[in-house]
Amino acid sequence: MKKIYLILFLATITGSLQAQTTSRQTEQSKKDEKEQRKLKKIAIFREQEEGENVFQRDFSIGGRLNTDGWSGFLEMGYRKSRKAVNYFQFEFAEKKDPKEDKRQGAGGGFYSTDRPFIFGKQNNFYQAKLGAGQRYLIGGKGNKNGVEVSAIYYGGVSLGLLKPYYLNVKNQAGDQVEEIKYDPNNPGNFLEFSKITGGAGFGKGWSELSVVPGLHAKLGMRFDWAHFNEVVSALEIGVNAEMYSKKVPIMATTENKQFFFNAYVALQFGKRWNRR
Repeated sequence: MKKIYLILFLATITGSLQAQTTSRQTEQSKKDEKEQRKLKKIAIFREQEEGENVFQRDFSIGGRLNTDGWSGFLEMGYRKSRKAVNYFQFEFAEKKDPKEDKRQGAGGGFYSTDRPFIFGKQNNFYQAKLGAGQRYLIGGKGNKNGVEVSAIYYGGVSLGLLKPYYLNVKNQAGDQVEEIKYDPNNPGNFLEFSKITGGAGFGKGWSELSVVPGLHAKLGMRFDWAHFNEVVSALEIGVNAEMYSKKVPIMATTENKQFFFNAYVALQFGKRWNRR
Protein backbone atom coordinates (compact mmCIF):
# COMPACT_ATOMS: atom_id res chain seq x y z
CA MET A 1 0.00 0.00 0.00
CA LYS A 2 2.84 2.36 0.81
CA LYS A 3 4.35 1.64 -2.58
CA ILE A 4 1.10 2.67 -4.29
CA TYR A 5 1.00 5.96 -2.36
CA LEU A 6 4.63 6.60 -3.22
CA ILE A 7 4.01 5.97 -6.91
CA LEU A 8 0.98 8.29 -6.90
CA PHE A 9 2.96 10.99 -5.09
CA LEU A 10 5.83 10.79 -7.55
CA ALA A 11 3.42 10.86 -10.49
CA THR A 12 1.72 13.98 -9.11
CA ILE A 13 5.03 15.77 -8.64
CA THR A 14 6.20 14.76 -12.11
CA GLY A 15 2.95 15.96 -13.71
CA SER A 16 3.15 19.25 -11.84
CA LEU A 17 6.73 19.82 -12.95
CA GLN A 18 5.88 18.99 -16.56
CA ALA A 19 2.89 21.34 -16.44
CA GLN A 20 5.05 24.16 -15.06
CA THR A 21 7.70 23.50 -17.70
CA THR A 22 5.10 23.49 -20.50
CA SER A 23 3.51 26.67 -19.15
CA ARG A 24 6.89 28.41 -19.02
CA GLN A 25 7.71 27.25 -22.54
CA THR A 26 4.33 28.51 -23.79
CA GLU A 27 4.78 31.88 -22.10
CA GLN A 28 8.32 32.19 -23.50
CA SER A 29 7.07 31.23 -26.95
CA LYS A 30 4.38 33.92 -26.79
CA LYS A 31 6.94 36.47 -25.63
CA ASP A 32 9.27 35.50 -28.48
CA GLU A 33 6.47 35.77 -31.04
CA LYS A 34 5.42 39.16 -29.64
CA GLU A 35 9.01 40.39 -29.77
CA GLN A 36 9.42 39.14 -33.34
CA ARG A 37 6.24 40.93 -34.43
CA LYS A 38 7.46 44.11 -32.74
CA LEU A 39 10.87 43.88 -34.43
CA LYS A 40 9.20 43.20 -37.79
CA LYS A 41 6.98 46.27 -37.43
CA ILE A 42 10.02 48.38 -36.51
CA ALA A 43 11.93 47.02 -39.50
CA ILE A 44 9.03 47.73 -41.88
CA PHE A 45 8.59 51.25 -40.47
CA ARG A 46 12.31 51.93 -40.76
CA GLU A 47 12.30 50.58 -44.32
CA GLN A 48 9.35 52.76 -45.27
CA GLU A 49 10.83 55.78 -43.50
CA GLU A 50 14.43 55.68 -44.60
CA GLY A 51 15.30 52.71 -46.76
CA GLU A 52 14.15 51.35 -50.08
CA ASN A 53 10.75 52.51 -51.31
CA VAL A 54 8.36 49.55 -50.91
CA PHE A 55 5.00 51.29 -51.39
CA GLN A 56 2.70 49.91 -54.08
CA ARG A 57 0.71 53.04 -55.03
CA ASP A 58 1.34 56.77 -55.36
CA PHE A 59 -0.68 59.84 -56.31
CA SER A 60 0.63 63.34 -56.94
CA ILE A 61 -0.21 66.69 -58.49
CA GLY A 62 2.22 69.10 -60.06
CA GLY A 63 3.06 71.98 -62.33
CA ARG A 64 5.41 72.09 -65.29
CA LEU A 65 7.21 75.06 -66.83
CA ASN A 66 8.02 74.40 -70.49
CA THR A 67 10.24 76.40 -72.82
CA ASP A 68 7.09 77.05 -74.88
CA GLY A 69 4.38 77.30 -72.22
CA TRP A 70 3.08 75.80 -68.99
CA SER A 71 1.03 72.83 -67.75
CA GLY A 72 -0.56 71.25 -64.67
CA PHE A 73 -0.99 67.51 -64.17
CA LEU A 74 -2.33 64.64 -62.05
CA GLU A 75 -0.37 61.38 -61.78
CA MET A 76 -1.18 57.88 -60.49
CA GLY A 77 1.56 55.23 -60.09
CA TYR A 78 1.43 51.43 -59.69
CA ARG A 79 4.56 49.55 -58.64
CA LYS A 80 5.49 46.80 -61.11
CA SER A 81 8.73 45.62 -59.50
CA ARG A 82 11.40 46.73 -57.06
CA LYS A 83 12.83 49.14 -59.62
CA ALA A 84 9.93 49.92 -61.97
CA VAL A 85 6.70 51.89 -61.43
CA ASN A 86 4.07 52.17 -64.16
CA TYR A 87 2.14 55.43 -64.06
CA PHE A 88 -0.74 57.24 -65.77
CA GLN A 89 -0.94 61.00 -66.16
CA PHE A 90 -3.53 63.60 -67.15
CA GLU A 91 -2.17 66.99 -68.13
CA PHE A 92 -3.66 70.31 -69.22
CA ALA A 93 -1.28 72.71 -70.95
CA GLU A 94 -0.98 75.84 -73.02
CA LYS A 95 1.60 76.53 -75.70
CA LYS A 96 2.93 79.97 -76.49
CA ASP A 97 4.84 81.17 -79.52
CA PRO A 98 8.32 82.53 -78.71
CA LYS A 99 7.48 85.67 -80.71
CA GLU A 100 4.46 86.59 -78.60
CA ASP A 101 4.78 90.16 -77.42
CA LYS A 102 2.23 91.61 -75.01
CA ARG A 103 1.46 95.27 -75.64
CA GLN A 104 -0.79 97.97 -74.28
CA GLY A 105 -3.78 99.09 -76.36
CA ALA A 106 -3.61 102.28 -78.39
CA GLY A 107 -6.76 103.57 -76.64
CA GLY A 108 -10.27 103.95 -77.96
CA GLY A 109 -12.11 106.43 -75.78
CA PHE A 110 -15.22 105.40 -73.91
CA TYR A 111 -15.52 102.00 -75.62
CA SER A 112 -11.96 100.85 -75.02
CA THR A 113 -11.17 98.21 -72.41
CA ASP A 114 -7.47 99.14 -72.54
CA ARG A 115 -6.55 95.51 -71.80
CA PRO A 116 -3.04 94.42 -72.79
CA PHE A 117 -2.99 92.23 -75.91
CA ILE A 118 -0.60 90.06 -77.94
CA PHE A 119 -0.10 91.56 -81.35
CA GLY A 120 -0.58 89.08 -84.21
CA LYS A 121 -1.92 86.26 -82.02
CA GLN A 122 -4.47 84.17 -83.92
CA ASN A 123 -5.42 81.43 -81.43
CA ASN A 124 -4.81 80.29 -77.88
CA PHE A 125 -3.55 76.70 -78.13
CA TYR A 126 -4.41 74.41 -75.19
CA GLN A 127 -3.83 70.67 -74.88
CA ALA A 128 -5.57 67.98 -72.84
CA LYS A 129 -3.14 65.05 -72.63
CA LEU A 130 -3.57 61.50 -71.39
CA GLY A 131 -0.72 59.02 -71.33
CA ALA A 132 1.13 56.16 -69.66
CA GLY A 133 4.77 55.71 -68.81
CA GLN A 134 7.29 54.13 -66.50
CA ARG A 135 9.70 55.31 -63.83
CA TYR A 136 12.84 53.20 -63.54
CA LEU A 137 14.91 53.47 -60.36
CA ILE A 138 18.55 54.39 -60.97
CA GLY A 139 19.57 55.11 -57.39
CA GLY A 140 17.73 54.81 -54.08
CA LYS A 141 18.08 57.46 -51.40
CA GLY A 142 19.53 55.08 -48.78
CA ASN A 143 18.43 57.25 -45.85
CA LYS A 144 15.87 59.96 -45.23
CA ASN A 145 18.33 62.69 -46.18
CA GLY A 146 19.12 61.12 -49.55
CA VAL A 147 17.61 61.63 -53.02
CA GLU A 148 15.90 58.93 -55.08
CA VAL A 149 16.80 59.20 -58.78
CA SER A 150 14.65 57.68 -61.53
CA ALA A 151 14.61 57.74 -65.33
CA ILE A 152 11.19 58.27 -66.93
CA TYR A 153 9.77 57.50 -70.36
CA TYR A 154 6.20 58.31 -71.25
CA GLY A 155 3.80 58.76 -74.17
CA GLY A 156 0.14 59.17 -75.04
CA VAL A 157 -2.52 61.09 -76.91
CA SER A 158 -3.02 64.84 -77.00
CA LEU A 159 -6.23 66.68 -77.74
CA GLY A 160 -5.27 70.10 -79.05
CA LEU A 161 -7.84 72.87 -78.47
CA LEU A 162 -7.75 76.06 -80.54
CA LYS A 163 -9.59 79.08 -79.11
CA PRO A 164 -9.85 82.14 -81.37
CA TYR A 165 -8.07 85.20 -79.99
CA TYR A 166 -10.25 88.33 -80.07
CA LEU A 167 -9.21 91.97 -80.11
CA ASN A 168 -11.09 95.21 -79.59
CA VAL A 169 -10.46 97.14 -82.81
CA LYS A 170 -11.73 100.46 -84.19
CA ASN A 171 -13.86 100.18 -87.31
CA GLN A 172 -12.85 101.76 -90.61
CA ALA A 173 -14.58 105.03 -89.72
CA GLY A 174 -12.84 105.06 -86.34
CA ASP A 175 -15.99 105.97 -84.40
CA GLN A 176 -16.79 102.53 -82.95
CA VAL A 177 -14.94 99.59 -81.39
CA GLU A 178 -15.62 96.03 -82.53
CA GLU A 179 -14.56 92.63 -81.19
CA ILE A 180 -12.93 90.74 -84.05
CA LYS A 181 -10.81 87.62 -84.55
CA TYR A 182 -8.23 86.99 -87.24
CA ASP A 183 -9.58 86.02 -90.66
CA PRO A 184 -6.80 85.04 -93.11
CA ASN A 185 -9.07 85.92 -96.04
CA ASN A 186 -10.00 89.31 -94.60
CA PRO A 187 -7.58 90.41 -91.87
CA GLY A 188 -9.05 93.93 -91.81
CA ASN A 189 -7.75 95.98 -88.90
CA PHE A 190 -6.60 92.94 -86.87
CA LEU A 191 -2.97 93.64 -87.80
CA GLU A 192 -3.26 97.44 -87.75
CA PHE A 193 -1.65 98.38 -84.45
CA SER A 194 -3.00 101.93 -84.48
CA LYS A 195 -6.57 100.59 -84.67
CA ILE A 196 -6.27 98.14 -81.74
CA THR A 197 -7.59 99.40 -78.41
CA GLY A 198 -6.94 96.22 -76.39
CA GLY A 199 -7.69 92.55 -75.92
CA ALA A 200 -11.30 91.36 -75.83
CA GLY A 201 -10.70 89.26 -72.70
CA PHE A 202 -10.07 85.64 -71.69
CA GLY A 203 -13.76 84.67 -71.81
CA LYS A 204 -14.17 85.43 -75.49
CA GLY A 205 -13.97 82.57 -78.02
CA TRP A 206 -14.67 79.50 -75.87
CA SER A 207 -17.83 78.69 -77.85
CA GLU A 208 -15.72 78.43 -81.02
CA LEU A 209 -13.18 75.80 -79.92
CA SER A 210 -11.78 73.54 -82.64
CA VAL A 211 -9.98 70.24 -82.03
CA VAL A 212 -6.60 69.12 -83.38
CA PRO A 213 -5.67 65.54 -82.32
CA GLY A 214 -2.07 64.48 -81.83
CA LEU A 215 0.49 62.35 -80.00
CA HIS A 216 3.13 63.23 -77.41
CA ALA A 217 6.14 61.61 -75.74
CA LYS A 218 8.77 62.61 -73.20
CA LEU A 219 12.03 61.49 -71.60
CA GLY A 220 13.38 62.79 -68.34
CA MET A 221 14.91 62.35 -64.90
CA ARG A 222 13.10 62.59 -61.59
CA PHE A 223 14.69 63.49 -58.23
CA ASP A 224 12.62 62.74 -55.12
CA TRP A 225 14.04 64.40 -52.01
CA ALA A 226 11.19 63.68 -49.51
CA HIS A 227 12.49 62.68 -46.04
CA PHE A 228 9.90 59.89 -45.79
CA ASN A 229 9.08 57.33 -48.49
CA GLU A 230 5.33 57.74 -47.99
CA VAL A 231 5.62 61.35 -49.26
CA VAL A 232 6.23 62.44 -52.84
CA SER A 233 8.32 65.62 -53.22
CA ALA A 234 10.00 65.54 -56.60
CA LEU A 235 11.76 67.67 -59.20
CA GLU A 236 11.64 66.47 -62.80
CA ILE A 237 13.58 67.70 -65.82
CA GLY A 238 13.38 66.44 -69.38
CA VAL A 239 12.35 66.95 -72.99
CA ASN A 240 8.93 66.63 -74.62
CA ALA A 241 7.86 66.09 -78.26
CA GLU A 242 4.39 66.54 -79.77
CA MET A 243 3.03 65.85 -83.25
CA TYR A 244 -0.41 67.01 -84.42
CA SER A 245 -2.60 66.05 -87.37
CA LYS A 246 -2.15 69.47 -89.00
CA LYS A 247 -0.27 72.72 -88.60
CA VAL A 248 -1.39 74.68 -85.56
CA PRO A 249 -2.09 78.41 -86.19
CA ILE A 250 -0.99 80.23 -83.01
CA MET A 251 0.33 83.44 -84.61
CA ALA A 252 -0.87 85.16 -87.77
CA THR A 253 2.55 86.72 -88.32
CA THR A 254 4.75 83.57 -88.15
CA GLU A 255 4.88 80.21 -89.89
CA ASN A 256 2.63 77.56 -88.33
CA LYS A 257 4.08 74.32 -86.95
CA GLN A 258 2.83 70.75 -86.76
CA PHE A 259 5.68 69.37 -84.62
CA PHE A 260 6.65 70.86 -81.24
CA PHE A 261 9.74 70.09 -79.16
CA ASN A 262 10.53 71.59 -75.77
CA ALA A 263 12.47 71.19 -72.54
CA TYR A 264 10.76 71.38 -69.16
CA VAL A 265 11.18 71.47 -65.41
CA ALA A 266 8.41 70.24 -63.09
CA LEU A 267 7.59 70.09 -59.38
CA GLN A 268 5.14 67.59 -57.92
CA PHE A 269 3.86 66.63 -54.48
CA GLY A 270 1.75 63.73 -53.22
CA LYS A 271 1.73 60.55 -51.14
CA ARG A 272 2.33 56.79 -51.36
CA TRP A 273 0.52 53.85 -49.78
CA ASN A 274 0.18 50.07 -49.93
CA ARG A 275 -2.73 48.04 -51.25
CA ARG A 276 -5.23 46.71 -48.75
